[in-house]
Amino acid sequence: MKPYFIIFILGPTGVGKTSISIFLAKRLKTEILSCDSRQFYQELKIGSSRPTIKELESVPHHFIGHLTIHESYNAKCFEKDSLKKMKQLFKKYSILIMVGGSGLYEKSITEGLSDIPNIDLNIRNNLIYNFKKKEFFSSKEIQKLSKIPTNIDRNNPRRLIRYLEIVRSTGKNPSFFFKKKNLRFFLTLKIGLTLPREEIYIRINKRVEKMIQMGLLEEACRYYPYKHLNSLQTIGYKEIFDFLSKKKQSFHEAIEEIKKNTRRYAKRQLTWYRKDPSITWFHPKEKEKIFYFILNKVEMGNTGFEPVTPCL
Repeated sequence: MKPYFIIFILGPTGVGKTSISIFLAKRLKTEILSCDSRQFYQELKIGSSRPTIKELESVPHHFIGHLTIHESYNAKCFEKDSLKKMKQLFKKYSILIMVGGSGLYEKSITEGLSDIPNIDLNIRNNLIYNFKKKEFFSSKEIQKLSKIPTNIDRNNPRRLIRYLEIVRSTGKNPSFFFKKKNLRFFLTLKIGLTLPREEIYIRINKRVEKMIQMGLLEEACRYYPYKHLNSLQTIGYKEIFDFLSKKKQSFHEAIEEIKKNTRRYAKRQLTWYRKDPSITWFHPKEKEKIFYFILNKVEMGNTGFEPVTPCL
């Protein structure tokens, strides 16, 4: 029996992952799973850069718009849900495609995440409230921050708050709960897409401008009453919420802030993925080269293949 494969299409925001994943899904006659946490929420159609209706209809997609902004969700939940969906889909296909730029969610599938005890929501909310109010942590919290592993981005408040809430809720560092990599019932192949940095930044700026034209301001205004929700603590919405709260002087300033923060996010994504030696990198225009590279790796030959019906 041929092995099951998950083909990951990875890379920074705006690089062209959606186009490549749809091309490959059509050529490989399979379906797509998203591991882009920004696209999970059904209300956030514009600011999350969700695939268009035409793109979604061209190939079956999973984990896009399957949640509401009011639902609590994390990478551990995604690990459980996506593995369940994969087992269902592998009854029809021997290969699936997963696409996205959320490194932790990709890691939840390739390696598995630790089972960290439930966090006291009061502790989480208190950390978020104090940080937003003061925009810095207390000296007591800073002492805890000094012990944070170097692989955690200290300029990322969400990562820092996550670290602190675990410490305060359990009395132990997150590393205490780490476990060995989980054995999976499938093999993985990681395809990375990249462009020169300046070209990525140009694409990001144009994408932001397009989102504004499509009605990002109106979409953000609609959900402004829920700006405190974790699902809305994301680039594109936070900056407009600041504008609506009069923390920004003008809408133009908010737009420029979205562009700047998105560029920084893309840089962090590249930093994360560059540390993974298992990723093979391609230019987004190298569609055929990527396709035949995949065929060679999964030992399917050079003429394509039909979905198989494996037994799980």
